[in-house]
Amino acid sequence: MSGLAPLAILDRDGTLIDVVRDEETGAIVTAFHPDQLRLLPGAVEGLRALADAGFVLALATNQPGPAKGQISREAVARTNAALLALLAAQGLNIAAVEVCEHHPLGGPGGIPELIRACDCRKPASGMFRSLLGRLGGDPARSWAIGDSAADLEAGRAAGLRTAILVPQARCELCPLRSRPDLGADVQGATLVEIAAAIRGRMY
Repeated sequence: MSGLAPLAILDRDGTLIDVVRDEETGAIVTAFHPDQLRLLPGAVEGLRALADAGFVLALATNQPGPAKGQISREAVARTNAALLALLAAQGLNIAAVEVCEHHPLGGPGGIPELIRACDCRKPASGMFRSLLGRLGGDPARSWAIGDSAADLEAGRAAGLRTAILVPQARCELCPLRSRPDLGADVQGATLVEIAAAIRGRMY
C-alpha cells in the first residue's frame, strides 16, 4: 500500500456550512463574515468519522466574491479562519485550505488581477492537485466531497474518488436541485452518511 496519505478534500459552502438568507430581501448568499457561519447537521460528526478512519482533512473552496466586487479578500480569509477555529474547538484539524478567488468575468469593483480564467476554480482541478502535493496525498485513496457537479469534476480530474451531498430538502440555490445523480462514487443526505459510505469502501 502507498505510504502517501489518504485525503478527504471537502467543499465549504453547502457541504460544511449553510448558505446565508437575508430575511428582508430573501437573497441567498454564501457566508462572508464569521457571524454567519452555521455548520450543517452532521458536519462535525462526519468530519470526525473521516478523521478517525485515517483521512487527512482539507478544504477546497471557490470564493469569487473579491473578483466580483462583492466582498474583500480580507473577509474571505477572516471567515475561513473562523471556520477552522470553530472546527478546532470540536477537536477537528483541517490540515490545509485552498481558496480560488478568481472569476473569468468579475464584476463592478472587482479586484482586476483576480478577474481571469485560471486552473484552480472548480471544476478545474488545480486546488485538488495543490493539496495532494502540499499534504503528500495519495489520489487513489483520497476523496473529493462536495455538493455540486463542479466539485465532482474537479475531484475526478485530479484522480480522486467522489462523494456528493444530496440533502433531503434542498434550497433554491442548490446546484443539484434538478440533477441529483451525477455519477458520484457515493452519495448521502448528510456528511455522516457520506463518511460511513466512504469507510465502507476503504481498502
